[in-house]
Amino acid sequence: MSKLVIVGTVAFDAIETPFGKTDKILGGAATFIGLAASHFNIDAAAVSIVGGDFPQKYLDLLSNKNIDISGIEIVKEGKTFFWSGRYHNDMNSRDTLVTELNTLADFNPVVPENYRNAEIVMLGNLHPIVQSSVLDQMVNKPKLVILDTMNFWMDSALDDLHNVMKRVDVITINDEEARQLTGEYSLVVAARKIHAMGPKYVVIKKGEHGALLFHNDEVFYAPALPLEEVFDPTGAGDTFAGGFAGYIAKTGDTSFENMKNAVIFGSTLASFCVEKFGTKRMENLENEEVHKRLLQFKQLTQFDIKLA
Repeated sequence: MSKLVIVGTVAFDAIETPFGKTDKILGGAATFIGLAASHFNIDAAAVSIVGGDFPQKYLDLLSNKNIDISGIEIVKEGKTFFWSGRYHNDMNSRDTLVTELNTLADFNPVVPENYRNAEIVMLGNLHPIVQSSVLDQMVNKPKLVILDTMNFWMDSALDDLHNVMKRVDVITINDEEARQLTGEYSLVVAARKIHAMGPKYVVIKKGEHGALLFHNDEVFYAPALPLEEVFDPTGAGDTFAGGFAGYIAKTGDTSFENMKNAVIFGSTLASFCVEKFGTKRMENLENEEVHKRLLQFKQLTQFDIKLA
């Protein structure tokens, strides 16, 4: 089993969808990644920053899921990162209403000493310079570095993003971001261009239409499970990344064949995340439920065909 370092936001979200709205609730990339990765009983640590307004019960939630929180800095006089957004009726597009960086504006991540030899590093969506600074702290080159990013950094810090991409093995982005990053509409061509930027593996998330995994000339497609109810897509991409990273850390196998399984686990966990607002569904998710849904995925994707 490999150690996993998770870097990202631990935050407050306020969300509005066609199915309702919330006041400030628990959110953040590192939170969703950690909750997903906790299903693999691995040695994982979260590296982030919060303010004095962040409730102890949320830190306890992560601790109780066996996530080491010694790398979460608490700035007593500061305020926690806050994001508010409103989703459109199709649930695939959203408008950002409020972004308050607060303590995140001066975040200098410090990886705990006993995790600087971690084999797997999951760089959640943050400024590329912050992501690079984490890699600078690792005493050995990690076995696998996974990077998540977004269009905001493509708009505002493209050179820094290109620099960190040269240092990672896997990138996870959505289809819109892949097209923006490369200027290519075809996701196959886009993945090839992204390979040339550094990552050996490219995961392109397509929301309710599943996910694609590219490696050289090999392609794997995992569908998304058709769901009766989708309440809140916030955190689904991070949950996918957490499931992906957690599975790789658990198995210690970074081959393309094993990454196919990691994609399926990520998709399975993400399918739970969207069923309730924020982290609510992930907080009490049982392994038996995950196993049952994995079997549903298997039935969805396996078939026998007789060629004429």
